[in-house]
Amino acid sequence: MTALVLLPGLDGTGLLFADFVAELGGEFEAIVLPYPTDEALTYAQLEATARASLPIDRPFALLGESFSGPIAISIAASRPPGLVALILCCSFARYPRRILRLLRPLASVVPVKGRLVSLLRGIVSPRRVSNEVQAKLAEANAKVSRPVLRRRIKELLRIDARSQLRKVDVPVLYLAASQDAVVPFGACREICACLPSVRVVKLESPHFLLQAIPRQAANAIRDFLKPAQTHPFGRA
Repeated sequence: MTALVLLPGLDGTGLLFADFVAELGGEFEAIVLPYPTDEALTYAQLEATARASLPIDRPFALLGESFSGPIAISIAASRPPGLVALILCCSFARYPRRILRLLRPLASVVPVKGRLVSLLRGIVSPRRVSNEVQAKLAEANAKVSRPVLRRRIKELLRIDARSQLRKVDVPVLYLAASQDAVVPFGACREICACLPSVRVVKLESPHFLLQAIPRQAANAIRDFLKPAQTHPFGRA
């Protein structure tokens, strides 16, 4: 059985994958790799944490959700044994909003919790995200310390994994959300410019795609991974 290794979004808890994993229906072995909630680690340190838990005895696909895209790209570029595919969900190789990248020095004071953040989440997560999902987002966010969230925001505003992306030699799927107010479609275009072979699937959803429409996301990934499952262990 092919394993599907899941690297979480900004909260890093992995809790938000529950409904998506349920929709996979046991067809893949889902392996969620959470990040520490109380250590303000860099992208490189988070990558090392993820690498330490990758499967070593069976084929696997690697999914990087939002914040974790650059980590998934860097891992895939190093060609770990067993990797058969890379999936990027509402993610980026370089954060596409230039104005926000220029504001990186302010990341240490940006509000990451409280009423203002709840209001902003409502703006970027329109009606397609249910109250239940909103509650899960708040729950996951509450488990992570402010310094950790601020460090991750600072990291995503500086990262540039385009050179690593060009070294990826496994099939790549990009899941794009049609109503994404966090990671605009320009991020997908930039990824495709670096790696023209990327398959793009655009779904009707806000940024939190795996949470808002887990069944559609699972179906898209299932269709994409069917060829990969016919390959023997290792690279095709």
